[in-house]
Amino acid sequence: MNNDFTLNQKFIDTHCHLEMDEFNPDREIVIQRAIEAGIEAIITIGSDMKGNKGALEISQKYDFIYCSVGIHPHDAKDFNEEIYNQIKDMAIRHKIHNLSPENRKNKVVAIGEIGLDYHYDNSPRDIQRKVFLKQLLLAKEINLPVVIHSREAKSDTLSIMKESGVTNGVLHCFSGDIDMAEKAMAMGFHISIAGPVTFKNAKKLHEVARIIPDDFLLIETDAPYLTPEPYRGRRNEPAFILQTAKKIAELRDLHIEDVARITTLNAKRLFNIGEISSKAEIAYKIRDSLYLNITNRCTNRCSFCIRFISDYVKGHNLRLAYEPSEEELKAAIGNPRNYKEIVFCGYGEPTIRLDLIKSLSSWIKQHRGMVRINTNGHGNIIHKRNILPELKGLVDSLSISLNAHNEETYNRICKPAYKNAYNEVLNFIKEAKKIIPDVSVTVVTAEGVDIEKCRKIADNLGVGFRLRKLDVVG
Repeated sequence: MNNDFTLNQKFIDTHCHLEMDEFNPDREIVIQRAIEAGIEAIITIGSDMKGNKGALEISQKYDFIYCSVGIHPHDAKDFNEEIYNQIKDMAIRHKIHNLSPENRKNKVVAIGEIGLDYHYDNSPRDIQRKVFLKQLLLAKEINLPVVIHSREAKSDTLSIMKESGVTNGVLHCFSGDIDMAEKAMAMGFHISIAGPVTFKNAKKLHEVARIIPDDFLLIETDAPYLTPEPYRGRRNEPAFILQTAKKIAELRDLHIEDVARITTLNAKRLFNIGEISSKAEIAYKIRDSLYLNITNRCTNRCSFCIRFISDYVKGHNLRLAYEPSEEELKAAIGNPRNYKEIVFCGYGEPTIRLDLIKSLSSWIKQHRGMVRINTNGHGNIIHKRNILPELKGLVDSLSISLNAHNEETYNRICKPAYKNAYNEVLNFIKEAKKIIPDVSVTVVTAEGVDIEKCRKIADNLGVGFRLRKLDVVG
């Protein structure tokens, strides 16, 4: 099987059913194909007692396979206290703690697949609701995330999730609308995208996959079901996750490696599996650009800034323990021509380190690379002089954060360290237009910001304009 991808990043299939009979003839071959396709880990999901036991057995056989235990809404009608106690016992005895050899049998990472299915109604709805809530409360009691199935049951699913107080889990193979996704994410739940996103007529799912914030995105196969294009009609398997990832990358204007890095990090954090590096990256790739993370210091404290929420952007850890040297950055860059552009950008304001920018940009230009700076426009205030002439010939483009249509709004949402900062940013934009070949301003869709007035300011200044959604970074 040729998947047509060469990946430096690996995927985690967060939901499949390797224990099902469809894989009996060639299960080991399927697992080997998953490894060859770059699958770092697989979570095989229980849905009835036979499946729970089978999933646990498979997970104990392979170091990189994990499992969940639970009762699917189809089988809620057969749920009783004995089954509840069996699930609870399996979950507690085999709950994952760490990955040391002596604990390799402790592979249960979630309670699931649980939820509601009003499409088939294989179990009465009132029973489905009771069994769903009981299993949610079990997950809360033993501190495991949940894997939720919801089909044509939006209102009841959200209501029971809220009633349970559970805030850790995933809506798997998401088929709901944007409103449902947003309400689930507001409760802390991830949204997992499966093979149907590759279907041409899945317009609603395309939009959901496009707008889910990075921190909430997961990917799965639900194998043996829901085979993605171009394999539709065949039995699904974990290796086919690459096709789903390719479509997600297309919808989000990313590379498939970006999707792998983002979803793998999210899966590791949600299910407590694998290792997550605590080392910050000083050079990180998104799409065809290389971003340089040179400082975490900033002269704004923007209310919407991702650095106050997470250490990660597009799966990259940007929380610096120290500021990198020029030689470290050169080594991290390698050949500047390998990238569309080299971008000074991170969790801080790069012009704070102006001398580094000038020296490193000179080196990049000598090697025929392109340079962009993402800045809050405070460079002249920081250095008490007009720094823009010093960047002439070194910087090809500037992206300047405007973020507000007037000073009052700017001060409220950006909380600048300097007085009169907004007017200084406007002056910085005017001066930049005279010196830097390509200048644009960005505006975040924060509350109270008049986007059209910001657009008009950009037009009047003769610079480009880019609108950035509040929860989209990088």
